[in-house]
Amino acid sequence: MAEIILHHYPQSPVSEKVRVGLGIKQLNWRSVTVPRIPPKPLLMPLTGGYRRAPVMQIGADIYCDSQCILRQLQQRFPEPTFYPGGADGMAWAVSRWSDGDLFDLTVKLVLSAAGDQLPEDFAKDRGRLYLGPDWNFDKVREDLPHIIAQIRPQLGWIDQRLATGRTFMLGDNPGLPDVLAYYLVWFIRGRWAEGPSFLSQFSALEAWENRVKNIGHGTAADLSAEEALAIAKASAPTTPLYVDPDDPQNLTAGMAISVVPSVDGGDPVVSGTLHYADRETVALTRHDDQVGTICIHFPRVGYRLRVLETG
Repeated sequence: MAEIILHHYPQSPVSEKVRVGLGIKQLNWRSVTVPRIPPKPLLMPLTGGYRRAPVMQIGADIYCDSQCILRQLQQRFPEPTFYPGGADGMAWAVSRWSDGDLFDLTVKLVLSAAGDQLPEDFAKDRGRLYLGPDWNFDKVREDLPHIIAQIRPQLGWIDQRLATGRTFMLGDNPGLPDVLAYYLVWFIRGRWAEGPSFLSQFSALEAWENRVKNIGHGTAADLSAEEALAIAKASAPTTPLYVDPDDPQNLTAGMAISVVPSVDGGDPVVSGTLHYADRETVALTRHDDQVGTICIHFPRVGYRLRVLETG
């Protein structure tokens, strides 16, 4: 099996989510550090323009979005499972909360509290990405007491769950819900000056946080971005050709499609030829001179797929 290559950067909370997932799976992987803001000239050839981190590469198969990455890790490496106790579907439902409303609130908290300390180019990029084209940190900062008041009970739910004596969210073994909750706590503690003080009110959560931290990230070895591009070019996608016959968008293999996040963050549209589509995932193929033919995977939930006119 080809090596797992993770394109990420250390400060990225969503990358931390995947790194902890790799730790639960006890996997070996190669680490490629990418820039925090575009342009990302040594990543874009692999993703067709997708700019967010992290991205997972296995040969010439490219997995975008942590939802897609973690699902693929579970499929390829079923044990140790992300679903201890048989929590399969429920765990993904939790992700719609943690990666949705709670993530949005946490990003607003961290970015607005940092304020003028953020580099101008980073502030402009993340403001547009997470707050929309009319972003205004000053306006969000005025709403900080409300934002904190919204985050506080939601972290309290996690604390309440763990206060029952559970080692992890689902019991004795770590699973996907731990990954989905931990990365936001990690972000608050590390990127908000008042984070450690704020988190100290949740004693069960803090004890669990240390247990998750001690899981680690598996075993990583550095790889250059140029080497990753060469690996893709020397490989061929292994994803089978398949389209769900009951697909509600009436997709067929070989049609021209585009994929973009459902929420407008100014992301480039990724286009190519439909290669795979099931209930959870869509994958398209495209060719780039730097990497040859690649297959780029996206989750269905949270992304908008459009059929392109041809001819």
